[in-house]
Amino acid sequence: MMLTILGFGMVLTFMYLIMSKRLSPLVALITVPIVFALIGGFGNGLDEMMLDGIKKIAPTGVMLMFAILYFGVMIDAGLFDPLVRIILRIVKGDPLKIVMGTAVLAMLISLDGDGSTTYMITVSAMLPLYRRLGMNALNMTCVTILAGGVMNLTPWGGPTARAATALHVDPADVFVPLIPAMILACVGILVLAWYLGLKERRRVGVLTLPQGGSWMDASVSDDGDSLPTVEDAADIKRPKLLWVNLVLTLALMAALVIGLLPMPILFMVGFAIALVINYPDLAEQRRRVVNHAGNVLSVVSLIFAAGIFTGILSNTGMVEAMSRGFLAVIPDAWGPYLATITALASMPFTFFMSNDAFYFGVLPILSEAASQYGITPVEMARASLAGQPVHLLSPLVPSTYLLVGLAKVDFADHQKFTLKWAVAISLLLMIGNLLCALYPLAA
Repeated sequence: MMLTILGFGMVLTFMYLIMSKRLSPLVALITVPIVFALIGGFGNGLDEMMLDGIKKIAPTGVMLMFAILYFGVMIDAGLFDPLVRIILRIVKGDPLKIVMGTAVLAMLISLDGDGSTTYMITVSAMLPLYRRLGMNALNMTCVTILAGGVMNLTPWGGPTARAATALHVDPADVFVPLIPAMILACVGILVLAWYLGLKERRRVGVLTLPQGGSWMDASVSDDGDSLPTVEDAADIKRPKLLWVNLVLTLALMAALVIGLLPMPILFMVGFAIALVINYPDLAEQRRRVVNHAGNVLSVVSLIFAAGIFTGILSNTGMVEAMSRGFLAVIPDAWGPYLATITALASMPFTFFMSNDAFYFGVLPILSEAASQYGITPVEMARASLAGQPVHLLSPLVPSTYLLVGLAKVDFADHQKFTLKWAVAISLLLMIGNLLCALYPLAA
């Protein structure tokens, strides 16, 4: 009971401190778990717990570091400029079309299963438009993260593979029946994008933008600093290497999907090749790295701080106590509804703990209890995926820091703006699953 109280108390305290902006996420991720661990009497093994958490999250930190550098080089070289021009021709200066275009773009890119890639490409393509029109960038981060939350249910995206592995079922048996519900959720995201875009259209109006890229010249960032103009950036563009960069990026994405090498290694190698091909001059290589160092530091520092948080949460036994405490309060009469309860519970549980902790720690316990009512493991696996749109808003998800960092929005503002819509999309996903009879409302 003590561990359960400590676990929920630690998470809620952390959320309160960052959402009330009393502490920055970086400071809160480090200090809050240490304080609660000391309160719980875990002072002796605290150093090992923190190091264990950092070690487990280190590959993710390395991957994000070199992914930011790789896509930074590609953005500098102009790989995504044609995509921006196509979007410009379609959306013009209409905020409604811009928000809907953001959602469609994020859905398409999310098919690779990597949230970091989705955020970097979507933000780099769309943020200049939002700034030029004076639109709220929270609309962009909202629809982008929701699109990633739904499309990340592909077997190579992570959550589906974890659920299938934890319950020893075939990932295809979990995923393929989910497709109609995913389509329904995507339609819901497009409707949301239309609604948010309509509000922005009423607020800022429809602007006529000049043809080409000259409209970017007057773009100003949120903190008042001028964005790079087309003329300023011309000397680092590499239009003659467009197809070379495209082939390199597609090859990198293919290698990620088939698992040719671990993801951190692939991005390290890809970055090295991209830098040498596009900027053979050593001085320019240094300038490119320094240019993206701010994004790298702001994201990676949070990743390793999150390692301390998850290390203490897991190694003190708080995660297991939280899951068993949840099961203890479920009345026996609710047993036939365990699949539906799991779908609903996946929202707060995957918000308060990592996917690994939920799928490998909590889900097997829930599935074992559900089996007594004839609910199969594959049905429980499908039910457990409903909360993924909410999960991505968790402070324990590394890529979310990348999204808000690139978009220059506050993490707490992003959470408050998006949370209600994330819950709505998760419920829509759950309703779609129930309509398709992927698991029973009541066994």
